[in-house]
Amino acid sequence: MKAKDISILIVVILIVAMMIIPLPTILLDFLLICNISISLLILLVAMNTKEALEFSIFPTALLLTTLFRLALNVSTTRSILSKADGGQVIETFGSFVIGGSPVVGFVVFLILVVIQFIVITKGSERVAEVAARFTLDAMPGKQMSIDADMNAGLISEQDARTRRQKIEQEADFYGAMDGASKFVKGDAIAGIVILLINVIGGFIIGMVIHGMGFAESASTFTLLSVGDGLVSQVPALLISTATGITVTRAASDGNLGTDIIQQVFSYPKLLFIVAGTIMIFGLLTPIGLMLTVPVAGLLIFGGLSIRKAVKKEELLNEQNEIAAEMEDDIRSPEKVINLLQLDPLELEIGYGLIPLADQKQGGDILDRIVMIRRQFALELGLIIPTIRIRDNLQLSANQYVLKFRGSKIALGEVYLDHFLAMTQGADAGAINGIQVIEPAFGLPAVWVTPEEKQKAELMGYMMVDPPSVIATHLTEVLKQYAHELLHREETQELIDNLKETHPNLVNELVPNLLTVGDIQKVLQNLLREQISIRDLAVIFETLADYAVYTKDPRILTEYVRQSLTRQITEQYADNGVIQVLTAGATLEKGISDSLQQTEAGGYYLSMDPQLSRRITEELRGEIERVMKAGSQPIFLTSPNIRMYLKQFVDKIMPTVPVLSFTELEPDIEIQSIGVVNI
Repeated sequence: MKAKDISILIVVILIVAMMIIPLPTILLDFLLICNISISLLILLVAMNTKEALEFSIFPTALLLTTLFRLALNVSTTRSILSKADGGQVIETFGSFVIGGSPVVGFVVFLILVVIQFIVITKGSERVAEVAARFTLDAMPGKQMSIDADMNAGLISEQDARTRRQKIEQEADFYGAMDGASKFVKGDAIAGIVILLINVIGGFIIGMVIHGMGFAESASTFTLLSVGDGLVSQVPALLISTATGITVTRAASDGNLGTDIIQQVFSYPKLLFIVAGTIMIFGLLTPIGLMLTVPVAGLLIFGGLSIRKAVKKEELLNEQNEIAAEMEDDIRSPEKVINLLQLDPLELEIGYGLIPLADQKQGGDILDRIVMIRRQFALELGLIIPTIRIRDNLQLSANQYVLKFRGSKIALGEVYLDHFLAMTQGADAGAINGIQVIEPAFGLPAVWVTPEEKQKAELMGYMMVDPPSVIATHLTEVLKQYAHELLHREETQELIDNLKETHPNLVNELVPNLLTVGDIQKVLQNLLREQISIRDLAVIFETLADYAVYTKDPRILTEYVRQSLTRQITEQYADNGVIQVLTAGATLEKGISDSLQQTEAGGYYLSMDPQLSRRITEELRGEIERVMKAGSQPIFLTSPNIRMYLKQFVDKIMPTVPVLSFTELEPDIEIQSIGVVNI
């Protein structure tokens, strides 16, 4: 046998010996304190178990504690009757706890006995009896369920054996508790009998043996007897409470404290109702607000705290669920296909720019993106996809990146606590700040602090806040890639929208004359040169007229441009005047002579490399000259070579427009600021 097994045997033997061998009062005091400590420990263990079987030794512990308590009663009775002294603990309970009044002590003792015997013990006994009966009745069904789960392969044989053993232990436990509750019941009865014996016997012994007077004997032995009764009934009450808690615990996921907090205080609104009711009591009854206001305030504070904690827990649970779903998606082979999906447009920002996307911190970048989409719809007739904003810790704090289908197309850097000062005339070094190149137009600029802002404005600088810098940069980049944002799905949406107002036009063109892909290419060609496709009716009318003769998207685009003369003229003219660089006769002849006809009837440019280099150098020189003068270079040529000249210009600067004479209104004034020849 192990040492701990021997120690338990020795303890039981000593408990029995206590009933026979007289003990000194100092030892009795120690054992009485131990009795209270053991009872309190058992109560706390019963409160912290999740299910009854976690404290399966409780019936036996109940018997041992009852035996220990009865042995102490015998020892204390012997000491009281023989020495008229029960020790410091009993004397304290008899004088301090009950105030030295035998009557009060006797009443308190009776109340404790009634609570223990009639309320707690009686209820625990009934619950244990019913639980034992129901557990025994349910055993065949539970065992059949276990066999069915094992046969279906839901559980292993070891799991089935463990579950059967648990069912048997439950039946044994509740049966044992039904019998063990009788110990507590008998202990309460024994306490009353022992008290009466101590009082009556002590009264007689006090006068006969100890030579006390009537009053002295009655007072002494009554106080000692009542104190002894209280010392034994307090631990008995704790044990009875532990018994009730153990047998009344239903299935739960936590201990008693956790269950009470989660279940009783899970409705914070009810605490507010209770607080209001208590306040009404204070107003309408003589109780007064002095007592009700603190209680109501405590209830309101508890309700607010619980509601805040509930919201926090719900948010945490939601985040955990999302994380679990994402993890399941990653692990699931069926979900791998989702990794192939790309967002059309993404704006990634560094951690320092997160306030721009947080409306609670005053960030308005989301509103500006909405305005960019509206601007594109009005100016270009294109609905750009939703731009997804997300933070990227790999970027520096002030950087942002615009991605198109996962690829980076723009990179910039802004400073939240600065303003961007831009000017073309002043010296950018004249003010203090961070000198940079403005990302949208490539102009020299300076990031200045708010303190330097007024000084920069007085010097003629134009001040731009960080959100405007990002919005302007995004707008210019998206204009550059507008044609790539138009796919067949978006084209079909435009066609469906036009069909609601022009059904005959759409039915004539699609799919009889052109496919959705053909129309997409024409619209992309227009967007590539920043020509708005908002007037789809005119575009489709032109395509319907000329698609009978050719299906070449490039040629169809030229016809469409000629039908949009009013729109193109208004786009590039300034007060009825347009300044252009004119393609000279030698340039037009050089390009025309290099055109070769294909077997399908179309043309392509086949030019000598030296001639191509000469044309490119001349075009670059004129573009640089006009830009240095502060003007926008615009080339004007004949319609036959316009799209081929545009190919040369795109190699130098794709944003420079190339127009033909037939794309301008007759009443427009054309001013030539240069002629390009070779």
